[in-house]
Amino acid sequence: MTRPLIGITGAHRRGWLMWQLNRFAIWRAGGKPLRVTPQTPQREIAACRGLVIGGGDDISAELYKGEATLAVKTDPERDALEKAVLAEAEERKLPVLGICRGAQMINVLRGGNLHQDIYAIYAGLKKQKTILPRKTVTLVPGTRLQQLLRGEQRRRVNALHHQAIDRLGERLQVAARDEHGMVQAVEATTRRFLIGVQWHPEFLIFDNYQNGLFRALVRAARRFAEREKEIRA
Repeated sequence: MTRPLIGITGAHRRGWLMWQLNRFAIWRAGGKPLRVTPQTPQREIAACRGLVIGGGDDISAELYKGEATLAVKTDPERDALEKAVLAEAEERKLPVLGICRGAQMINVLRGGNLHQDIYAIYAGLKKQKTILPRKTVTLVPGTRLQQLLRGEQRRRVNALHHQAIDRLGERLQVAARDEHGMVQAVEATTRRFLIGVQWHPEFLIFDNYQNGLFRALVRAARRFAEREKEIRA
């Protein structure tokens, strides 16, 4: 069966490890990965049948009317790229998986905002930055994400972020929270495949449940491609 082309967004000069891990995850799931950076030609992006909005630098506060600070690293070129590709994805109804920054970007571009510093918001939150699954998240019953993760209520995940979703964007619902009540995943309220997770499933390469997120994205991309063929026929 033909591998659907899956675009994986990232910075032009950074994030090489994340790209390689996402690339492997998509290939293993049956897709054909394409690295998408601000330098990628539009014609190549337009050929994608699914998207991974990857992790990386903080989103520029101007995008959600937050307070800009010099203490964080941002990437305005990448912000503009992902704003454009997500707008096109909305129009085409492409399947999308957002990872960490990607989940936040989905929320921001649907009108939501972010907590710029989770340690200033959540009392008692211990500083945690690890690719190992040392954080427990609780999945919201009945969500698509819970179904994809085999119906379990709790999962162990990693944590590399210091920002998080605050106010939800339009047509999004919370799919998981941590013990402090912090949003750890969101998804579309419609049937469209649009999921954002605050953790990094690409680092959890031996976790079959997390790999299932990539398999689900590829399946959705394949269905999208098949519907396109039917419309053109």
